[in-house]
Amino acid sequence: MGEEWEGGLIYFVILRTIMHYFTHTLANGIRLIHLPTNSAVAYCGFGVNAGTRDERSDEFGLAHFVEHMLFKGTSKRRAWHILNRMENVGGELNAYTAKEETFIYSIFMEEHFPRAFELLTDIVFHSLFPSQEIEKEVDVILDEINTYNDNPSELIFDEFENQLYSGHDLGHNILGDEQSLMRFTSESGLSFTRRFYVPENMVLFSTGQMDPARIVKMAEAALGGINLTMADRKRTPPSPVPVEDKRINRNTHQTHVMIGGRSFNMFEGDGKRISLFLLNNLLGGPGMNSRLNLSLREKHGLVYNVESNLTSYTDTGLAAIYFGTDPKNTAKAIRLVHKELKNVCETKLTTSQLAYIKKQVIGQLGVASDNKESLFLNMGKHFLHHDSYESLPEVFAKIEKATAEEILAVANEVFASGNLSSLIFE
Repeated sequence: MGEEWEGGLIYFVILRTIMHYFTHTLANGIRLIHLPTNSAVAYCGFGVNAGTRDERSDEFGLAHFVEHMLFKGTSKRRAWHILNRMENVGGELNAYTAKEETFIYSIFMEEHFPRAFELLTDIVFHSLFPSQEIEKEVDVILDEINTYNDNPSELIFDEFENQLYSGHDLGHNILGDEQSLMRFTSESGLSFTRRFYVPENMVLFSTGQMDPARIVKMAEAALGGINLTMADRKRTPPSPVPVEDKRINRNTHQTHVMIGGRSFNMFEGDGKRISLFLLNNLLGGPGMNSRLNLSLREKHGLVYNVESNLTSYTDTGLAAIYFGTDPKNTAKAIRLVHKELKNVCETKLTTSQLAYIKKQVIGQLGVASDNKESLFLNMGKHFLHHDSYESLPEVFAKIEKATAEEILAVANEVFASGNLSSLIFE
C-alpha cells in the first residue's frame, strides 16, 4: 500500500477499486497530494490559488497573461527549450486560468516523471517574462479574444456572469482586453507571481506509479528552499445586484439566451450543494432525457442544445440555463424554460423520481471518473481549496441522503421567478 506521508493517508473505493491518496506538506507550506495508479501514463501539476479576481484595477487579464508567459522563458530555458522538453518524449504541457485559480500541468509516460516535475518547477518559480516575447504573446491573446468574441454561444456565459456580478472582480472576463494587455511588461508578470505564486498559496498534485516517498524527496530538494511570502489579499464577496432582464443586439444568426441567478459557494452545506447538483442534472444536465431537452428539443423542436450549468466560487456561485434558437422561437422557448422551473419549485419529486435522478447522477459520475485528466484536475482543485479530496463513494453517500423536501426548498431558493435574471443576444 506504500508508506504513509506526514499529513495522512486516505483510503477509499472507487468502482470497486481500492485507491490510496497520499498527502504531505513541506516545511515551507507547499501541499502535495498523489494518487498512485497502475497506468503507464502519469500526471503532475501545480495549482495556484490565484486568478482573475485577484487582479488589481490596472491588471485586467494579467492572470491569464501570466499563464501564457510562463512558457516563454526561465532563468535557464528559452521558450523553444520549454516547448520541446516534454514534446520530445511524447508528453504534453498545458495550463489554464480561471476566476480563482491557475493550473499548470503535464501529461507524460511514467518514466518521464522527474523530467516533468523539474520542468514544471522551473516555469512556475523561475519564469522571467522576457520582454522580447511579450509583444508576440499579446498578439496571440488578442487573437484568442477576437475568436472568443466571434462565438456568441461562449461569450454570453461571460457576459451573463458579468451581469450577475456587476462591478465585482468575479465579473471580469478572464482574457482581459486590448487596452490592459498593451500595458503589460516583464515586471507586470513578475509582480503577479511574487504576490501569489508562493508556497502557502499552491499545491503540487500528481498521479502515476511513482513512489510517493520519492516525490516527497524530489519536492523537498527542489521546492523546500523556496520561502516566498504571500501578499496581503482580501477577497470581498460580491454585493447583491437587482434582477435584470437584458437584451443586446449582436446581429447573431440565432438568438442566444441565458436565464439564471446567484446560487451557492463551494463551502455551502452538503445538503444544499448536493440538492442543487441533482436539480441541475434533472433540468438540463448531460442526459438527453433532461426535462429542458425533452421539452424544448424533443417535444417542440425549438433548439439544438439546451443546458443547465452550475459554477461555484469560494464565496458565491451561480446557476444558469443556456440555449440558442431561431429568433421567431425565442419567446416560446423562454416560456417553456420558466414552465419547467416553475414545476420544480411547486412540485415535490416522487419517491421513484428521486431514486431515478440519484441513480442517473451516480452513474454519470462513475463514467466521468474514467477520464483521467478530468479526475486529476478535479483532485487538484478540490485539494487546493478544501485541503482534502472526497472519494466517489463519499460523494455517492451524500447523494443518497438527499431528500425531495431539500430539493424542493433549494429549487425555490435558486430558481424562483423573482430571483432570475436573463440575458439575450439577438
